Amino acid sequence: MEITQQLALFLDNRPGMLARVCDALSTAKVNIYAISTSDTVDHSVIRLVVSDTRRALEVFEAHGTLVVEDDVLMLEGDNKSGSLARIAHKLADAKVNIEYCYCATSPSAKKGLLILRVSNPQKALKVLNS
Repeated sequence: MEITQQLALFLDNRPGMLARVCDALSTAKVNIYAISTSDTVDHSVIRLVVSDTRRALEVFEAHGTLVVEDDVLMLEGDNKSGSLARIAHKLADAKVNIEYCYCATSPSAKKGLLILRVSNPQKALKVLNS
């Protein structure tokens, strides 16, 4: 469990944009650990946690892409029923708001990766480590 940087990209919502992002990161040898996309009428927001944030920022800035950095929690957790509920209750009891989260696991995986954007990352890390 750690606090890490998430990059949020704001791109035109049209075919091929995600492919261009992935190509640019691949060329720079930057691995994507977690990704989430959401859309609006005219743009999409791509949130990424990557292996080399500094290098990814250089790549995106070289392409003139608007990027916002945020602190997020990255947790590797059990792929069991109730795991996320326990985390959410601990944070709620500590008055830490979960602004959004995203995760994925294979049904057969024993562990999954969870990304949490919370109101107070330092406090959340302390609460979840206790």
